[in-house]
Amino acid sequence: MSSGLNSNLPVYGNYHSYYSKRPFASDSRLSALPEDLFRGATVLDIGCNEGWVTCEIAQSHGASRVIGVDIDGSLISAAWKRRRVVWSSQGPDTSRDQSTKRKRASESDPFNGSTPIPDYFPESLALTFGHLPIPPSTQETQDKFPHNLTFRTADWPNQSIPEDDAGYDIVVAFSLSKWIHIHNGDEGLIKFFERIYAVLRPGGSFVLEPQSWESYAKAKRMDTVLKEKANGLKLRPENFQTILEGVGFILDQSTGPVGEGGFQRSIDLYKKCRT
Repeated sequence: MSSGLNSNLPVYGNYHSYYSKRPFASDSRLSALPEDLFRGATVLDIGCNEGWVTCEIAQSHGASRVIGVDIDGSLISAAWKRRRVVWSSQGPDTSRDQSTKRKRASESDPFNGSTPIPDYFPESLALTFGHLPIPPSTQETQDKFPHNLTFRTADWPNQSIPEDDAGYDIVVAFSLSKWIHIHNGDEGLIKFFERIYAVLRPGGSFVLEPQSWESYAKAKRMDTVLKEKANGLKLRPENFQTILEGVGFILDQSTGPVGEGGFQRSIDLYKKCRT
């Protein structure tokens, strides 16, 4: 982390209780993307915060493996807790075979099938009776929630994690580009995009929620160091598409404004050209 910054403030966009400000049962940003985008995919969620979106991708969108990474270790600790909360509130599988043999197996194996019901039980049950234990991972369940989900603490634009070596089918960067841009400068932002391109497999997808230039003003008011950094920036969010195309991406889809209030932003889906 950079020196001279006020560690008591969310100077990396590492807001605690962020999702209390934009609560959801199903995140509208994910709903705006192609329905089968994450199915069977290995996904990296950069700047995952407390893991709400990361858990949803792992549980409800068919991803085979999801890695959430954030620079703030306390947020990663909260993300692991969120994983347990989501698991404990998950309902019975709706795709169970109705034969007697499979039905009995389903009753003893909560992973049997592939379509668990999210938010089935109220979180108050876990608060009253404790969270449900997570069964050991098996060959049959390793690609299913919650075993398909991992969290790591890292400054990912400048620090590798073990999963990078195998690569990803999808990289997600929600509400993040502003913070990468301010802390790493114009050249650092370009290197960030190049690094994403490098870890994506051929034909992979990059999901970007670019924050508006106007939103940079709030970060500048937060800390004098951030103000100094932001004042030296030349690139603007409207330049990002050109930069990404120069890296090798093509824009596949732009949703237009998604979300409510101050969180209304476009979600841009880029594809890595096959090589």
